[in-house]
Amino acid sequence: MAVPKKRTSKSKKNSRKANWKKQANLQAKQAFSLAQSVLTGKSKSFIYNSQVDEE
Repeated sequence: MAVPKKRTSKSKKNSRKANWKKQANLQAKQAFSLAQSVLTGKSKSFIYNSQVDEE
């Protein structure tokens, strides 16, 4: 027979949410940093072709 699960506490829920937001914020910072380095031409680890082939 199906038994309902125990309720997750607010502190555990908030902790998981904070961790998720922290990871998302870190990814956003890294993406922004890479975009800045590509646009300024200082990127060492990203190959970027600045000339667009026009036909």
